[in-house]
Amino acid sequence: MRDLAEKGMTMLVVTHETRFARDVADRIVFMEGGVIVEDAKPDHFFGPTASQRSKDFLGLIED
Repeated sequence: MRDLAEKGMTMLVVTHETRFARDVADRIVFMEGGVIVEDAKPDHFFGPTASQRSKDFLGLIED
């Protein structure tokens, strides 16, 4: 998948692997209960300006 991303292939990937998402995504869509909570570039989603719900989620699954 990394090779395909590097070649510019468009992909829709559902994952909890945050390192992978941070490395290859150009857009993160975080959903909860079928509702979009945040739609952002990785730098925003994984940064200090992310929504509180996104930060809470990341705090549960990142090491």
